[in-house]
Amino acid sequence: MITDYREKIAAADRDLLAAINRRLELVRALHEHKRAEGIPLRDPTREEQLVVELQAANKGPLSSTGVAELFRHVLDLTRREIHGA
Repeated sequence: MITDYREKIAAADRDLLAAINRRLELVRALHEHKRAEGIPLRDPTREEQLVVELQAANKGPLSSTGVAELFRHVLDLTRREIHGA
């Protein structure tokens, strides 16, 4: 029983890792386009809108506060990974 749950959790963790890596690839491509077009790389209004949309789409059990915390962390991590800042 415990082993089965641990295997399922490990699989979910690998899925999460793959999703974060896909997100980084997409953001890198978007930033290349924005640089070429002279568009600012960061849009704080869009970032907050993303968090609000994800909170609305969330069916739980993660709380709305948890959604905001998770995705603000993802946004910060994305900036550090892409810009080294």
